[in-house]
Amino acid sequence: MPHSQTSAHRDSLRGVRIARGASPWLLPTVATAALSLARSRRSRRAATVAVPVTALAAGMLWFFRDPEREIAQGRVISPADGVVQSIMPWKDGRTRVAIFMSPLNVHVNRAPLAGTVTSVEHVPGGFVPAFNKESENNERVVWHFDTELGDIEMVQIAGAVARRIVPYIPQGTKVEQGERIGLIRFGSRVDIYLPEGVDVAVEVGQTTTAGVTRIDRD
Repeated sequence: MPHSQTSAHRDSLRGVRIARGASPWLLPTVATAALSLARSRRSRRAATVAVPVTALAAGMLWFFRDPEREIAQGRVISPADGVVQSIMPWKDGRTRVAIFMSPLNVHVNRAPLAGTVTSVEHVPGGFVPAFNKESENNERVVWHFDTELGDIEMVQIAGAVARRIVPYIPQGTKVEQGERIGLIRFGSRVDIYLPEGVDVAVEVGQTTTAGVTRIDRD
C-alpha cells in the first residue's frame, strides 16, 4: 500500500482497537460523557455539559485508536505515524530521521526492525513543543535494538501536550518488525538513527505510517 495514502484512510479500512495505556485518560472522560448524557433528559444544565464532554470523549476515542496494519517489506520501516521533520547526519556516521506526530496521528509506535530490545531507558526532561529545537532536552524513552543491521536506536520524545510515554515491552524482549512497542499519549516526536552506510528513502515533509512506510533505501 503506498505511503502517500493518509493513515486515517488506512485506518478506516482495517480493524481498529483502543491503544494500551489509554485508560487513565479515556475511561474517566467516557464515564463522564455517559453520565452527562444519562442526566441530560432530566436536566438542562446536564444537557449543556453533555455536548462538549461527549465531543471530548469522541475525540479521545479517535486519538487513542490503534489500527491493525499490514506490515511492509524492507529493512527499516517507520516506527511512527507523522511527518518527517528533519534528516540529520550524526557525528558518529549515523543518520537521524525525526518524525513529528500531531495529536491527530495514531500514537502507538512500532518496532522498525526485528530484533532484541537491549535497553529501554527513561530520561527525565522538559515538555516544550516537539517542533522546537529545545525539545532535544525533553522527557524521552531511549530504545536500543540488536538487529541484523547492528544496534538501532529509537527515541520517543514527549512534547508540550504529550507528557506520558508508555513502553509496552521490557529489555530482553524479542520483537518482530512492525510489532507494537509503546505509546506516546497525544503525539510528539519519534527519532530513529540509521547506521552508517544505510541510505534514507524518505524526505523532509513526507507523511509516514508506522509499520508501512519504508525508511531506508536498498
